[in-house]
Amino acid sequence: MPTLTVSKVEKRYPGLWTKFTTGSTNRRVFRAVVTIATLASVAKLAAVAKELLVARRFGTGSTIEAFLVAILIPLLAVNIVSGSFNIALIPTYISAREKDGREAAQRLLSGASLWSLLLLILVTVTIVVTGRLYLPWIASGFNQRKLDLTFQLLWVVSPLVVLSGVANIWGAVLNAGERFALVALAPVITPTITVIVLLIKRDTIFALPVGLVIGAGLEMIVLGIALKLRGISLRPRWHGFEPNLRQVGQQFGPRMGANLLRSGSIVVDRSLAAMLPPGSVATLNYGNRVTVTVLSVAGAALGSAIAPYYSKMIAREDWHGVRHTLKRYLVLMLVGSIPIVIVLFVVAAPIIQVLFQRGSFQARDTELVAHVQALYALQIPFYLGNILISRLLFSLLASRVTLWAAAINLTLNIVLDVLFIRVMGVAGIALATSCASLVTFCFVAYHSVRLLRENARNSAQSRKTQLAPTES
Repeated sequence: MPTLTVSKVEKRYPGLWTKFTTGSTNRRVFRAVVTIATLASVAKLAAVAKELLVARRFGTGSTIEAFLVAILIPLLAVNIVSGSFNIALIPTYISAREKDGREAAQRLLSGASLWSLLLLILVTVTIVVTGRLYLPWIASGFNQRKLDLTFQLLWVVSPLVVLSGVANIWGAVLNAGERFALVALAPVITPTITVIVLLIKRDTIFALPVGLVIGAGLEMIVLGIALKLRGISLRPRWHGFEPNLRQVGQQFGPRMGANLLRSGSIVVDRSLAAMLPPGSVATLNYGNRVTVTVLSVAGAALGSAIAPYYSKMIAREDWHGVRHTLKRYLVLMLVGSIPIVIVLFVVAAPIIQVLFQRGSFQARDTELVAHVQALYALQIPFYLGNILISRLLFSLLASRVTLWAAAINLTLNIVLDVLFIRVMGVAGIALATSCASLVTFCFVAYHSVRLLRENARNSAQSRKTQLAPTES
């Protein structure tokens, strides 16, 4: 039976689709979520194909572990720098565009682009120059030969920081203009190019970083062309420390700190896995592949779709609309994610067997990886809930709350890692991640409710104050 895609549904039932996805903010968010999730799933299929080829080619051997450690810090840098910058920039960018016009938004983007580019270059140089210092700490269980290979792979993959960082920022600007489709589909480029390079260069692990760097460069070019076609200048320019840019800077610091702390959990997990028996780092990576795919597709769809609408409603001081949208999508997220958790937990072994058990990936690997996957899957509802609430907190310019949440998450993750590893081995790392995600969700949920009530009360008082002279 053929699958109905978004486009097929729209063609077959145009009236129903238009009625369900236009009008209210919630319906427009729903349409954006469906669009992003559908196209992101296509991109993830390419990523899965790449993972299957990598698993078949390298299994859980020493070369793939060296690559996973080498790429860890560059990927974290992309998430920390460009991810933090996007979240700090977009609410202010939308506010400037709505209140002051396109020229003000362009000035903000040009100045912010200059600072982000300089920061990405500086981070790249720092990662490479200090690699010999931090790699032995991260991979304390590696011998010298394996460490040397890791450092060589780091050099090859390091341009990814600038290329992916710039692409992420440009993609966020397109999302701010509610142009979600291209941004969701663009990530198909990198895994596709990587697979091609792997097929050409069959005998070397260096094909992986080369493919990633070329793919990231092509993604950046495609998104840049899309922005130019929309009349948005990509040229970094300095217009001084205007108020909007200062506001971005004030939000960037706490958000970068929060991302740094959250990324610290990944570094800790990989480092502790590297201290366990050989193959533990690869086991942790493969065990998280399916869960990461679900979270990245659903999380990107929810976060990218809802953030612009949050910012617009907050700019209009529509606090009732904000609360309604948040509650609606928290319920939908919970209803939709629980069946996924049950499936990934109950049939973990067959899933891993079908996906990875071939070539160098043996049956004994399947059993352990399936255990890791089942425990990682428990975090899905809380992770997605964190995204929905965190996007609201960013739009409220409450980045400090997310900073405290990240600190709690990291601290709890480290403590639980140490406790659970003693009992469960590498699978304990997965369980610790899920438990920390639950606690973090409770923390941000409490503060989001409090902030919404405070803002609604302040807006009501402000309106009364403005009406008082008229009434008198």
